[in-house]
Amino acid sequence: MINTYLFDFDGTLVDSMPTYVSAMLRVLDDCNFPHPPGIIKTITPLGLNGTADYYVSLGIGLPKDRIIEKMAHYMLDAYYHTIPAKEYVIPALQELKARGASLNVLTASPHITLDACLKRLGLFELFDHVWSCDDFATTKANPDIYRMAAGRLGVPVEDVLFLDDNPNADAAARAAGMRVCGVFDASSAEYEADMRAANDAYIRDFRELLTLNM
Repeated sequence: MINTYLFDFDGTLVDSMPTYVSAMLRVLDDCNFPHPPGIIKTITPLGLNGTADYYVSLGIGLPKDRIIEKMAHYMLDAYYHTIPAKEYVIPALQELKARGASLNVLTASPHITLDACLKRLGLFELFDHVWSCDDFATTKANPDIYRMAAGRLGVPVEDVLFLDDNPNADAAARAAGMRVCGVFDASSAEYEADMRAANDAYIRDFRELLTLNM
């Protein structure tokens, strides 16, 4: 039975994807730069640093540090004050913790928004580790990050269940050898059938997580 969980944050634990994505896309709009096809699927696992690198490669005309500054500015207030936990997340995590599970976070979000939001929601202390991609100097599109996370957890990579609403992140975790559970979010609803087919499991809300037999 799986007893070590690694959770994405945006769109998985909290209902933040509209804020997260709009902050990133707003930078393109500020530069009057067209949105590339499939951009939301592309940038979601990258975090601010990875997205900034991607934007620089597109040639939007801003330096990396300015791109990061603008994205963080656009999203800070919502993470600090208004973004809610997704439905059933809090009681489900409390139940898993009571069962003795190891709960951990791996997200593209920076600590400046991640930690503040989890603390405001009363969730931060439930987790053994709260990691941003910045802590690994790579992105969730890279399978190595999942192997590194398992190493820090001190468990074989195949004994970790990774949960994420983004199909690209799910695919990278599978490539690393982790077991993967897709999570429904409106931002990735169009990929639900593909995620159900590719992953070890898929849940539409966290009540289902408590009954997974893995």
